Amino acid sequence: MNMQAVEITTPGGPEVLRLTRRPVPVPGDGEVLIRVAAFGLNRPDIAQRQGKYPVPAGVTDIPGLEVSGEIIGGDLTHPANYLGLSQGDRVCALVQGGGYAEYCVAPIAQCLPYPAGFDHVLAAALPETFYTVWSNVFERGALGRGPKGQQETLLVHGGSSGIGTVAIQLAVQRGHRVFATAGSAEKCAFCESLGAARAINYREEDFAAVIASLTDGQGVDVILDMVGGDYLPRELACVADDGRIVIIALQQGAQATIPLSDILRRRVTITGSTLRPRSVAFKGELARELYTHVWPLLAQGVIKPVIETVLPASEIVAAHRLMDAGAHKGKILLSWDS
Repeated sequence: MNMQAVEITTPGGPEVLRLTRRPVPVPGDGEVLIRVAAFGLNRPDIAQRQGKYPVPAGVTDIPGLEVSGEIIGGDLTHPANYLGLSQGDRVCALVQGGGYAEYCVAPIAQCLPYPAGFDHVLAAALPETFYTVWSNVFERGALGRGPKGQQETLLVHGGSSGIGTVAIQLAVQRGHRVFATAGSAEKCAFCESLGAARAINYREEDFAAVIASLTDGQGVDVILDMVGGDYLPRELACVADDGRIVIIALQQGAQATIPLSDILRRRVTITGSTLRPRSVAFKGELARELYTHVWPLLAQGVIKPVIETVLPASEIVAAHRLMDAGAHKGKILLSWDS
């Protein structure tokens, strides 16, 4: 049995993507087969398309890290099925690859039921951003568990991105003061509408100077950095004593020169992570945390995914061009039903 899927024909621009036909994958131990209704587009997909994000060993070359749809088979009796999911259940899932296809295999530990009231599209917007934010802001960055407790502050770079919009909402909902950076007045206003106390247009203002002013020179406790490069020394200038800088992407490059004395003197932690290579056990634990602490908020409408647009899967090239342009706010999603 074959399915439609999107493949990367050669490293390059959006035009290297094309629809093709591939065999339907077969789920293995602890995995389920999902009939995909919708899938999300994420920055790692862009890097993979450009040849800058190698596929892990043993993982399909079909891109795509998050899907929503219906379980149609697989290892449903595995101990990792802690939620008791069954065939026919609607789930969203974080995957290592293969999301750009009509069928996708996912570890059952990384599958979560749709929050109440969510459809395929809304559910497809959840896995990559919520897993990433929870893991990096609240666990690795320990927001709310530093010296100031619930009075800690957060700076989110790329506040209008899919990850940025989730980080702002979750941190604000948990009682923290949040600042954000974005590249236009419109995007800054949007970040503030989500709860950011102040959004900084990085094209017109020095975010380090603005943060210093907003915090009376004390700095912010946690910085979520998806930029890297020359942002890092500026972040050291505006992070608080005992602060944490969490790097999750390197859009401005992988090299930085920083004053190491600042780290020693002010006890700053610089850390980072990527989700794709982490174990199923690690991601399964994140899924349990999200189901306990975040899914009820989504069901209640306290927080919600921000969606820029939903396109048919056949328009994958246009979707990648939209993300490359960088003018979007929130998630870009694709649907097999459109």
